[in-house]
Amino acid sequence: MNSIYFTEEHQLFRASLRDFLQKEVVPHIEKWEKTGTIERFIWKKFGEMGFFGIRYPEAYGGLNLDLFYTVVFLEELQKIKSAGFAAAMWAHSYLAMTHLNAEGDEQIKQNYLAPSISGDKIGALCITEPFGGSDVAGMRTTAIKQGDKYVINGSKTFITNGVYADYYVVAAKTTPDVGNKGISIFLVDTNTKGISATKLDKLGWRASDTAEIAFDNVEIPLENLMGEEGKGFPYIMQHFALERLIMAINAHARAEYAIEYTIEYMSQREAFGTTIDKFQALRHTMVEHATDVEHCKIFNYAAVARLDKGEYVVKEATMAKLKSTKVADETIYSCLQMLGGYGYMEEYPLARLLRDSRLGPIGGGTSEILKEILSKMIFDKQNYKPAVK
Repeated sequence: MNSIYFTEEHQLFRASLRDFLQKEVVPHIEKWEKTGTIERFIWKKFGEMGFFGIRYPEAYGGLNLDLFYTVVFLEELQKIKSAGFAAAMWAHSYLAMTHLNAEGDEQIKQNYLAPSISGDKIGALCITEPFGGSDVAGMRTTAIKQGDKYVINGSKTFITNGVYADYYVVAAKTTPDVGNKGISIFLVDTNTKGISATKLDKLGWRASDTAEIAFDNVEIPLENLMGEEGKGFPYIMQHFALERLIMAINAHARAEYAIEYTIEYMSQREAFGTTIDKFQALRHTMVEHATDVEHCKIFNYAAVARLDKGEYVVKEATMAKLKSTKVADETIYSCLQMLGGYGYMEEYPLARLLRDSRLGPIGGGTSEILKEILSKMIFDKQNYKPAVK
């Protein structure tokens, strides 16, 4: 892949990661998909290879690399036939750990960020609630200060790594009656009394554990507050651009993988005396999808480049997720059709890809919510700025 965005070092990293995934991950994928449990040893191996520390400071064991190493990491994870496994890895590294690095104090970074980078601790970000969905400001979970502690009550849902995590980064209202201005962010160790996690049964992402979590009078020390009290909503918003770009990159990568697999299949599948990749109608359908995916990829790369320079690309990241997840769904749907009856069989990758891809327009902010955000920017001239410098 020759690109203005990828250096020789990026390509060497891609080759190394691809080799690692084939040797250490792929042999276990089918087992993890069936059991819904990713064994702990693989987290440690990822940590030893430095994959969890790609964008984090060297002081905590990270590599402090540019965002295109993250792009490589995400793209290759989408090409091993388990978006659930991929989600467990990137939700740990780019959701939970992002908050540890940005808002955690030195004690939290030493006790949780460093072991997260090494693969010794697993993290989960807990924002979404059963009655809130994409409405972050409408959360009901509370964290009330009582003397030398906060007491957390409430629930979260659709939490990736929620069952097996060692710690949660939890958003809760410290001042419930002031809307989004009353939200704060906390570090909560999962060994704390009063926490219960229930595993959810999902259509796709079968390898990852996704949980509904209940907090019943969970007591945590005051020092587990991350950043300033009442600044939780700006902290969450600050990181949404990265999360949306991650999901956009995931989308174009899995669509690209689906196209590559399908074209290879078409070159071998014969009908009416020739391989089906010679039929014009099928060729033109795949060309349309390949064009759409390439458009998404180039747009996503451009947005990543700007984010890596410190620009606040909330508009572009929102557009990227909205479009890329839609294109991925449409592409994979057509690719499955190209396989005919075999596309419907579990031994072929397209059935799983179709299920896994469907979460794209839902997770990390539904497409409907993203359209409303973009409507405010395009129609109402709303200008979103970084909430926290």
